[in-house]
Amino acid sequence: MTNYSGTIEKLNSLDRHDSKDYSGLRVNTENSLNYLLATMFPRFICPDFPCDERDRTGASYLEKAVYHLGRALSYVLPGEEVSSCADQMVERLPKIKEILLSDVEAAYEGDPAAKSTDEVILTYPAFTAIGSYRIAHELFSLNVPLIPRIMTEYAHRVTGIDIHPGATIGRRFFIDHGTGVVIGETTTIGEHVKLYQHVTLGARSFEVAEDGSLVKGIKRHPDIGNDVIIYAGATILGGDTVIGNNCVIGGNVWLTHSIPDGETVVASHSREQRSDKNI
Repeated sequence: MTNYSGTIEKLNSLDRHDSKDYSGLRVNTENSLNYLLATMFPRFICPDFPCDERDRTGASYLEKAVYHLGRALSYVLPGEEVSSCADQMVERLPKIKEILLSDVEAAYEGDPAAKSTDEVILTYPAFTAIGSYRIAHELFSLNVPLIPRIMTEYAHRVTGIDIHPGATIGRRFFIDHGTGVVIGETTTIGEHVKLYQHVTLGARSFEVAEDGSLVKGIKRHPDIGNDVIIYAGATILGGDTVIGNNCVIGGNVWLTHSIPDGETVVASHSREQRSDKNI
């Protein structure tokens, strides 16, 4: 048998001496996310194989969610804070489910292809992405490091929808199709907003400090009002860009400035035009 000890020694020598051991963080985070979703929707989501079809309440899923969340939190928080943080997350689950149900209703009402809300929960990638985001956002608001990003990047990997857990998103949020959607960290989105595939809500540029490093923690992404529709391929950039209430942003539009309430913006021959007509 070949001896690989020399290779292992060389690999280990490249590690930073101050690096922590995160070996179990990702798997416990992803497990906790799946069990938290199953706790809220036990009739639709079963992380276990084979499924225990007797559990219709989600009680056993919650026990497993708390176990894996506690294991994950132990990598990033002091030991005395782990139990309290997990308890706070459990207390927030009813509110998260209430908001998620409004998202499901928005999807069903906004997509003629949806035959039922059950279909939305079972088949729509937006449900997985938005559900993962809403859980991760609560942990982000509790100042939990790393875990919120692992959760939303797991959903990104599964669905192709990239929502930063720091974004603030209102109720009745729907992403139709979803592939390629990007929502940046400091984005705010109002209520009853609908996005289509390949929409980017991103940063226009990055502020640089005197030493050449990027300035972090500042507003970089746009604000989207209530009752807004953003069609496929639209790109909206900048922390000072505000899209007003009741706006429609057409496909492939590139925006780096604000739009007042009630406007429709379309792209024609690669040149942005403003119109008060519906698309």
